[in-house]
Amino acid sequence: MSNKLKNKRRSKEKNNQEMSTNLKYLSLSILVFQTTSLVLTMRYSRTLKEEGPRYLSSTAVVLAELLKIFTCILLVYKDSKCNLRALNRVLHDEILNKPMETLKLAIPSGIYTLQNNLLYVALSNLDAATYQVTYQLKILTTALFSVSMLSKKLGVYQWLSLVILMTGVAFVQWPSDSQATAAKEHSAGSQFVGLMAVLIACFSSGFAGVYFEKILKETKQSVWIRNIQLGFFGSIFGLMGVYIYDGEQLSKNGFFQGYNKLTWIVVVLQALGGLVVAAVIKYADNILKGFATSLSIILSTLISYFWLQDFVPTSVFFFGAILVIAATFLYGYDPKPAGNPIKA
Repeated sequence: MSNKLKNKRRSKEKNNQEMSTNLKYLSLSILVFQTTSLVLTMRYSRTLKEEGPRYLSSTAVVLAELLKIFTCILLVYKDSKCNLRALNRVLHDEILNKPMETLKLAIPSGIYTLQNNLLYVALSNLDAATYQVTYQLKILTTALFSVSMLSKKLGVYQWLSLVILMTGVAFVQWPSDSQATAAKEHSAGSQFVGLMAVLIACFSSGFAGVYFEKILKETKQSVWIRNIQLGFFGSIFGLMGVYIYDGEQLSKNGFFQGYNKLTWIVVVLQALGGLVVAAVIKYADNILKGFATSLSIILSTLISYFWLQDFVPTSVFFFGAILVIAATFLYGYDPKPAGNPIKA
């Protein structure tokens, strides 16, 4: 009887491990798709020439947060067996009755809001190649914050994969002669503003992501509840940014100035990104999220070449792509016997 129980227990553990692995790679795949689509649509929406004022990026950030809150409430409602009373009880018990737990999310929420707005600033002042290469520094900052804040131990192969990844992404996004010429058209001031925006966004992304991961893994609250709390503070900070930086344009042309179907697609993809990232953090970790983002850059470049036809790949690009893919597999490599983990 004891052997049967042990076998059942082992079988259950194996099934749970397989399900966890499947959820991890499913969430990573969705993140690659979401990030790729968002980069392409956002870039197109910011360069599309139309009559009238362009949509305000600060309002798009706020709407994405509100949509994320609404979606998470629906998911909690579904988990509550579609019972409004149960939904109200969950929201009341998990959010209103736990003010200190809710306030913990104010820190990463404010940083995420700042980061989202900084990326728009960066894209307005830097060419795409410089922006994407520099922004990949968030992978390194995330790894360092994971080691310092979560006491995460990375093996030799993982540290090596991070170096290879950074090298590969740099090769993939190495600016061509045409890109270098276009970059000269920007003033030195705008180049500096764009560079500082990306660097601050990299550090904020690494810190906020690891902080949020720490909160998720230390508490029993669901990912959806945490995202409602995150979105609540994010929408408040976002609205403050709208009125501080775009208040004059807002009073002239309204909150939804320049909005069209493409703008709403960008908003939906941004909201989806927050939920997918939360799932990745829950089932994987922040560093794997960084690898997924790097792979999405390669896909974005390929789609730009075959569909948008605004990029010509070179041998340097293909070499970089091979390095990124190799680094992705190297990070998940588990040598036997395992090497001694090192800590930064």
